[in-house]
Formats: sequence, structure tokens, C-alpha cells
Amino acid sequence: MLTEEDEDYFTEPGFHLPGTPISNQMLPSLPPLPMQPQHNHHSEAGSPSSEVQQQEWIAERLEGDSRSVKELPLNLSEKRRIRERQELRMRKMSGWNSWMDRQHRAVQRLWEQTTEAFQYTEMWRGSLHRIEGHFGSGVQSYFSFLRFLVLMNFVTFLLVGGFIVIPNMVFEELQLKINTTSPVTTGNQTCFDYNPKRQGLVQFYEYVMDLLSGTGYMELTYLFYGFYENTAVDLKTFSYNIPLAYLITILFYFLLSLVWTVIRSVNRFKQSLVNEDSSLNNYSNKVFVGWDFCISEEQSVRLKQNSLRYELKMDLEEEALKKRQAAQTKLQCTRVYTLRTIVHLLVLALLGAAFYTIYVATGYSQQLISQDSVVSSNFFLGLLVQYLPSIVITAAITILPIFFNIFSRLEKYSLTWEIKLTLIRCVFLRFASLVILLYSLWTQITCNGQKDESHCKTCGYNNIYPCWETRLGQEMYKLAIFDFLTVLVMILLVDFPRRMIVQHCSCKLIQLWGQQEFQVPSNVLDLIYGQTVCWIGTFFCPLLPLLNTIKYFIIFYLKKMTLLKNCCPAKRTFRASSSNFFFLLVLLFGLALSWVPILYSIFVITPSKACGPFQGQFFIWDTIPNAVEPLPQVTKEFLYFISSQAFLVPIFLLLCILISYLVALANSYGQLVKELKVYMQLEGRDKHFLVKQINRTE
Repeated sequence: MLTEEDEDYFTEPGFHLPGTPISNQMLPSLPPLPMQPQHNHHSEAGSPSSEVQQQEWIAERLEGDSRSVKELPLNLSEKRRIRERQELRMRKMSGWNSWMDRQHRAVQRLWEQTTEAFQYTEMWRGSLHRIEGHFGSGVQSYFSFLRFLVLMNFVTFLLVGGFIVIPNMVFEELQLKINTTSPVTTGNQTCFDYNPKRQGLVQFYEYVMDLLSGTGYMELTYLFYGFYENTAVDLKTFSYNIPLAYLITILFYFLLSLVWTVIRSVNRFKQSLVNEDSSLNNYSNKVFVGWDFCISEEQSVRLKQNSLRYELKMDLEEEALKKRQAAQTKLQCTRVYTLRTIVHLLVLALLGAAFYTIYVATGYSQQLISQDSVVSSNFFLGLLVQYLPSIVITAAITILPIFFNIFSRLEKYSLTWEIKLTLIRCVFLRFASLVILLYSLWTQITCNGQKDESHCKTCGYNNIYPCWETRLGQEMYKLAIFDFLTVLVMILLVDFPRRMIVQHCSCKLIQLWGQQEFQVPSNVLDLIYGQTVCWIGTFFCPLLPLLNTIKYFIIFYLKKMTLLKNCCPAKRTFRASSSNFFFLLVLLFGLALSWVPILYSIFVITPSKACGPFQGQFFIWDTIPNAVEPLPQVTKEFLYFISSQAFLVPIFLLLCILISYLVALANSYGQLVKELKVYMQLEGRDKHFLVKQINRTE
């Protein structure tokens, strides 16, 4: 926060943005720099004790530096003293310790050089720097988040493809000896009546419908759950249980996504703690310390100046809002809180209407899909029925955020809280829409949890869905496809026409409409929504991570093109550090949400008897006990013990104790950090006072 003296200092003629030329009029007003003491032979021989202590302190601080002495930012005499100190220390050390010290420095230097080299191989590194320079770190955080999702989806696809898809392809291609563990299909044949092939002459538009909806011939591919069989390859030197590999790989897929997201969240949280502190993120630091002196090209200089300008603009907006809020009277505060209450009620009413519409649309769509004659009679009618839930969900998550943005500006929050509140509402809308969709499908697949009902009594699930896992996979597949088509249509039919109209039409109303701004919260929520759909659908559609990787890869270039061609810099910027952490926190919430239908399907619902790698079992989780049963007795007892309460309860108690200790340690460190921040603020005031005294004496 700037004081009046700070504002006077930064408005002096000598203040300028780094990278801009300094005129002659600026030079007299700049404060003189402190002169370094000149070291001659006499001073080296008999220097005062304070100087000796200073040199020793510098040497100790630089002992752990992996750079060579010639790279250190010191003058020649100081470098000579450090070299002599190092040589003296090396002579006192033994040969083994000396060799270990050299190896440690060499390994540390190699690691730093390798890390620096890998920075130049980062995907889209140049594009991210260009976006940050033109539109600020807030917009750049969206593209950085998008790159993270592309990498995570690609790595998880390698995991799923390497342990599920490729083994099935290889076993089928080589025609290895496969033992089918499914029981004989006896009893009521309704549970086993599953034939997704279209009968008779198939028209061309039906192939297109199958491609877009995942039906027909698409069900007989590695894309969906129903194509995999309950088989195991058992050779003399090699055995591979496909159901066990399927279940363990999916569970490890979620574990990898969790660990990767948590690690990134922790790193972003550390950055937000530093960047959100006003004592460490003031204007002088950004202007005088935030400049990169390695920049040499004119274009790069302009990009860096734009980035600094947007950050300063963001800080000024937040400071002005804080001052206005501090000056409010009690009557004004009462009006604000009353208005916020009314807005919250309106938001809840809109959310309730949207959820009810999604529930009705899902039930109506599934009812028409079960009547195959109605769906296949007309291409457009069938496509509309197939995508009716996706259309309703997309319409809700597109229209309602417009009202949320209008309402949030009426509530008079700060810019950061305004964005976070809008994000929370949009997150609740999107995730709750998925929950309503899954709940509607669950009520139909499980007959609303009543297994004694006529449709569910025979098979344990609704016999209208002979392969209910594939049906869930198709719904997630359609959501992913429709999400990508929506992005494509918005860019081609909305963004580009709007830019052309605003650029070539001089009408005041259209000019008031203005050029489009890149809204980071809504775009980030689109990514999180798509990733949550991918997590939910991966168990029922194993190749969905590959489709999501391709989709996000294309979206990156589409969004970059529309950003640079159609969008203007946002009039209201926001801080990227805290938002980055908030985005990842929402992503973790989406990951936790995706576990619910997967775990419910694994432990509660009976797997399909007509398709899938778990057919013939009472529950999907029975694969684990069945795989453990042939193992030796000692191994079985060990595995049963680590999964029993006698082992898990003490582990849980130890984890609780460890968490309590870490929380107490974090609180103590937090208190220490607060004290250090206060000390830094006092140091800054002292330095500012000394600079003023020097200027007055001159």
C-alpha cells in the first residue's frame, strides 16, 4: 500500500518503467547510489573488523552456491578472498571429503543446467510468453492450466492404453490361448440380449449418428467398456488377467491424477501466499525488481512492459476499492447486504429451475432412446434425442453465468472476490448438472434402487439396459463431443462475426457493445467441466483420455487464435496467483466428484451379464478377492491383514496424529512469517526515511 510520500516519490520526473529510455531531465532527480569502498593494498592488510566480518559473511553465504567464482556478482578483490578461503578449506579437508565436495558441486551444477535446458523444451513456451505480455498473467494462467490438462490426459492415456487397450489388441491379433471365465449363460436370456449391430441396410447418416453418439458400430470398438471380455491369458511363462488389469489400472489412473493435481496445487499455493501479501508485492518491487535484464529484442521489451502495466493496473483497482469500502457508512453497508441477500435468492431460483429441466430432459431422452424405431426414423430427430441432455446442460451452463456476472457486479465485492464468487456459482451449476444427469441415469438403471421391481428383478439392474456401463460411457462421450462442438461453433459463428461487425460498423450501439474480452473464469470452468466428464467416463470409455487430449490440444490453438484476433485486453484484470490455486482446488473437487459414480458402480451395482470384463460377477470388486484366492497362504493372509480393520484403524490414527502435528507446525511457522513481514515493513520504512534524509542533506 502506497503512502503519500511513496506517491510523491513515484510521481517524480525521475520515475520511469524499466525498458524505456531515460531522458536527461530524469537524471538529476534520481537519488545517488551508494559508493562501494575502494580496496587497495593497505586496506587489505589492515582492514577494520567490520569489513572482515562482512567479507566472512559474504563468503559463508556463497559457499553453497554451485556457480564458479568468476560468475559471482562481486569485485575482483572479493572473488580473490573467496577463492583463497575455498582453497584453504579444501587443504584442511581429507582427500575423500574433498572429492565428495567436488562431485556434489558438479552434480548440482549439472542439475541446474539440465533444468534450464528443459525449460526451453516446454510445450507452448513462446506462446505463453506472448499471451502474458499482451493480456497479462491472468489470461496466461488459463493457457498454462490448459497445457497442464493436455499433459495429464496424455500421460494417463499412456497408462490406460498400455495396460488395457494394447494388451487386448495384442492378444486378439496373436490369437493367444484365452481362458474365458464367464459363466454359462443359462436362465433368463433377457439379461444376455445385447446386440448393438444395426440390422439390414444401413444408410450413411446412421454411420454419422453412430460416430457422434457412440452407438452402433462404435460400441464394437475398444472405445467402450462393452467391447472388452472377461478373459485371461494363461501361458506357461506368462499370464495376464484382463478384468484385474482393467480395475487396477483405472484405480491407479485416479491415484495418478490425484497426486499430480495435488503437487501442482501445493506449488501454486506457495506462490499465492507470497504474491498475495502486500508487503512482498508492492509497486516498487514490481517496477524495480520485476524487470528481466536479459531481454534484448524490442518486441520482448514491449511484451514485458505490458505485463508489468497490467499487474500495476490490477493493484491500483484493488486499492481504490478497499478505500471506498472503508469509507462506507452503516446505511450503505445495510443496503449492500440486503442487495446481496436478494441476489443469492435469485441465483438459487435459477439453479433450481436448471436442475429440474436437466432431470426431465434426461428421463425423456432415455425413454425415446429405448424406442429404437422413433430414434432411427429421422436423422436430425434421432440426433436431437441423443444429445438432448447435453444440449440442456450446455444451455444452462452458457446462459446462467451471464446472469451470475451481472449479479456479482451488483453485490459490490472486490475484483478478486467477485471472480471467486462467480466461479463458485458456476462450479456448483456445472457439477450439480452432472450430478443430476448421473442421478437420472441411476434411477433408470437401478429402478430407483428397488431391485424387486419387474424390470430389475431378473438381472439385478434394468433389463432395458443390457450393457448399462456402455450406456453411461456413451453419455460421457456425447458430453465431451458436444463440449468441443460448442467451443468450435462459438468461435466460428460468434467471436469472428462479432469482431467483423464491431470493426466495420460505426453504429454507436454496436460500438458500445464493443470488442469481446477474454473471460478467464468461464473458460477455466469449461476446462474443469470437460476434465470431470473425462474422469467419470474413463471407467466406461477407456479411450476418453485420448479424445480429451486431442480436444484440448485443438482448443489451445483455437483459443489462442480467437484471443489474438478477436479479443481485446480485459478492462478489469485480476490477480493470477490466487486464481491459479483456486482453479486447481476446483479441479480437485471435480476429481472427488468423479469418484462417487465410479465407486458406486464398483461396489454396489451388479455388472452387466451380457458385456464387459466383469460379466458373471455379483460386483466388480469381486475381481480382487478372486485374484487373491490362488495365491499362497502366507501371501493371502498378509493381503487380508493389510485390508482389515486391525491394520487400517492404527494407520488412520497415526495419520491423524501426523496431520495434527503438521497443522501445529504450520501455525507456528505462520506466526513467525507474520512477524518477519512486520519486520520487513519496518525495514522498508527505515530505508525510505534514510533516502529522504540523504536527499535533504544534498
